[in-house]
Amino acid sequence: MSIEIADDGTQRLSGTDGAEPATMRGFADLFDAITANVAQVLRGKSDTIELAVMCLLAEGHLLVEDVPGVGKTSLAKALAASIHCSWKRIQFTPDLLPADLVGVSIYQRSTETFQFEAGPLFANIVLADEINRASPKTQSALLEAMEERQITADGRSRILEPPFMVIATQNPIDQEGTYRLPESQLDRFLLRIAIGYPDRAAEMEMLDAQGSAEALRSLEPVVSTEEVLAMIAAVRNVHVAKALKSYLIDLAETSRRHPSIELGLSPRATLQLAAASRAHAAARGRGYATPDDVKAVAQATLGHRIVVRSDRGSQLSPADAISEVFDAVPVPVPR
Repeated sequence: MSIEIADDGTQRLSGTDGAEPATMRGFADLFDAITANVAQVLRGKSDTIELAVMCLLAEGHLLVEDVPGVGKTSLAKALAASIHCSWKRIQFTPDLLPADLVGVSIYQRSTETFQFEAGPLFANIVLADEINRASPKTQSALLEAMEERQITADGRSRILEPPFMVIATQNPIDQEGTYRLPESQLDRFLLRIAIGYPDRAAEMEMLDAQGSAEALRSLEPVVSTEEVLAMIAAVRNVHVAKALKSYLIDLAETSRRHPSIELGLSPRATLQLAAASRAHAAARGRGYATPDDVKAVAQATLGHRIVVRSDRGSQLSPADAISEVFDAVPVPVPR
């Protein structure tokens, strides 16, 4: 089955034979159901929730970076609880080993053979809590899973069942006893978001509800795994015009020539930006992406991939550098 999004915004979820089952819902209904469910836990953060859901539907991984206590873990748990799929939470610590993520082969005396016991990475949604507290060796165990959707152990590769998404959290303030994520690993995350503090009304609602723990316990899945896979297929089919593809390449080339940017956008960054733009277009009910979709997801997609120069007295932030790149590239005009 698949969800089809026409250019005029008309949506439908169809079966493999093209028929539309009466029990199935459209893309917009499914997307709204997930975001509304998560919003029961994370109040007043609709834009952040939408980005997290878009990341899942674009087959990407999410890095949530913010100060303690704003709901990083709650967001990940609520998203996982909203989908009828398997999920695991891993608390990253300095003594965590790669085998604790991937799994290990255990000798069975009764059969005189080794049996592989799968680790927590064998789940649809994996919450890597405080990922920067684990050693680089352990962090590197995630790379193959995030990029190739497979895990190699004991000389054998095992495919991870779709959907597969890693949601990692880290605290950018307390850096004692942490290991900075290398650029190669940051590049594997489709989006990096910050939740931020809630406004007064949302915080009042939290006090009335006595926090998010009770809301999390009461959450029930609102979409099935099959429906999520159909939504992912629909996002893949969102049209990206040749002029928009040229726009993405122009942005990447401009970032590589920018005098204040030391590390510009890689080809993977261009692919990721296109994927995020397709997901944003689908969430808005369109079967085609526009420059506005690119701009809407630019900071979340590119902010962790841009490295600005620290010499030459430059005080430019990655966010400002991205804004300058977009200002320097003409927006394609539809003909």
